[in-house]
Amino acid sequence: MSHILFALLSLFSFPALLEAQWKLRENVYVIESEWNDVTPAKRVKLTCNTPDEALPVYWKKGTELKGTGKTFIAEVKEFPDAGNYTCLRADTHEIISYEFFLITKVDSNGQMIRSMLRSFEEPNRTFLKCEAKNYSGIFKCSWMTENESPNVKFTIRSLKGSQGDVTCSSPVAHTDESVTEYTAQCQKENYCPFAEEHQPIEMFLEVIDEVEYENYTSSFFIRDIIKPDPPQCQYVATNGTVTWTYPRTWSTPKSYFPLTFRVKAESTEEHKIQVEVYEAEEQSFQIPIAGPKTRISVQARDRYYNSSWSEWSSLCR
Repeated sequence: MSHILFALLSLFSFPALLEAQWKLRENVYVIESEWNDVTPAKRVKLTCNTPDEALPVYWKKGTELKGTGKTFIAEVKEFPDAGNYTCLRADTHEIISYEFFLITKVDSNGQMIRSMLRSFEEPNRTFLKCEAKNYSGIFKCSWMTENESPNVKFTIRSLKGSQGDVTCSSPVAHTDESVTEYTAQCQKENYCPFAEEHQPIEMFLEVIDEVEYENYTSSFFIRDIIKPDPPQCQYVATNGTVTWTYPRTWSTPKSYFPLTFRVKAESTEEHKIQVEVYEAEEQSFQIPIAGPKTRISVQARDRYYNSSWSEWSSLCR
């Protein structure tokens, strides 16, 4: 999709007139703008990339002439001030160099104002949610926008640590009414499911919408983001027993990666819904009272670590 950009970008400090400025990639910079009506614009010094000091040059932003000379001071405050500043030869109008400015909004304390993503209610109203079905080192990360902008671009990557890097696929968009959810599949290289994790994975998401920039982070161990797929279950009506098997996507051997289970029996009596939930360690459970219309389903969770419960399975009968 043309509106998705997936590339590796690096952040470096950039000494210039501004302290609140980052080099995102070659010729592309992020400027922190204090988002109020009283703070003055940031003054940014641009230098044309030519060794000839005597060469006549001029600066343009779009079609607007901004100034002449090898150096130029741009004042950047609001979104119309951002964008592409180009240095051209005065005689041939040939492009010599350019610098592109993005704006990130900050408050009076210098904290980034984040508004482009919509938060997930669970867990803890996070903006960047990552989940793993097992201990293979493969996981997915998701984020949401209120609506799908044709100009928004995303970059998701890991902040490298001593325990190896993470690679991610290009994000895929799924639109549901007014919300668009993006998902990227990621894998931690050289991950050992049997070894204890000592350093968390640091995921870093950058969001660019034309000239606006925001970033989001998520830090976790694989064990913290485990959410198994639901078990596959069936119900034996003769003795009221429900049985199930481990999810096909779960880690093996199951003796080393055991699951614990919940069994839900839901029935309707006199227009009232009654729900009973039972705990189970084994792969079968006898429902104490199950009528012919009782709806039964099962969910699973890592037995030894307090990770997330799976979704409920499809009905067992």
